Amino acid sequence: MIRAADIREWRDHQVIDEKERRIGILEAVYVDTATDEPAMATVRTGLPTRHRLVFVPLDDVVLGPGYVKVAYSKAQVRDAPSIGTDDVLPAEREAEIFEHYGLAYQQGSRGERQLARR
Repeated sequence: MIRAADIREWRDHQVIDEKERRIGILEAVYVDTATDEPAMATVRTGLPTRHRLVFVPLDDVVLGPGYVKVAYSKAQVRDAPSIGTDDVLPAEREAEIFEHYGLAYQQGSRGERQLARR
């Protein structure tokens, strides 16, 4: 698991799937607002002139020298909800990301967001 204190060190590392296929570059980490622990990452994918950021959960992540291995296939990550490289994740799209990966989504007791970018 990526610890909150280590987040800056892992930006710009390669993100690979469980079969070690290259997915893209780790752009940013989102923490769970209830625990302040890393929960999701955005991965920069696409052609050099048409990048986008896709979301991938950080559960069961393996860190190595220069790479972050996620527990999801390249195809599943590439099909995940995405935002533009200069965009911000709208609150109403958070649940869509969790649903894509079959994960439970839970807003805070006062309706606050579950994810916050670090």
